[in-house]
Parts: sequence; structure tokens; C-alpha cells
Amino acid sequence: MAGEFQDIRARLQAISEELADLAMERLRESIDAGGSELPVDERRLARARRAVEKAAAILAEPDDSG
Repeated sequence: MAGEFQDIRARLQAISEELADLAMERLRESIDAGGSELPVDERRLARARRAVEKAAAILAEPDDSG
């Protein structure tokens, strides 16, 4: 089971990086367009990334069933 958790955790970490890249891309697009405020979906992307990172951290915790 630990191996399965590690696989899922690795995928979650990759998703977290994808979300960070997407947020950065949106920020660059906003700056390039002359925007002075954060893109509307930046908060949503940040919340999603934090949730994914939290899930990955939970899967990294030691098994407490024994």
C-alpha cells in the first residue's frame, strides 16, 4: 500500500507543479496585457495548488493504523 501512496503522491506533486506553471503563465499574460491586478483565476489556482500539496503531504505521513 505504501508504494501506491508514493505513486499517487508523485502524481500530486506533478499536478502541483503544473498548477504553479499555469498560475505563472496567467500572471505573465496579465502583465504583458498591461494589467495591474492579479488574474481573476489566480486565487483559484493557488487554492487548488495548496489543496494538492496538502493531499501529497497527508500521503507522506506515516501509517497510524498499527
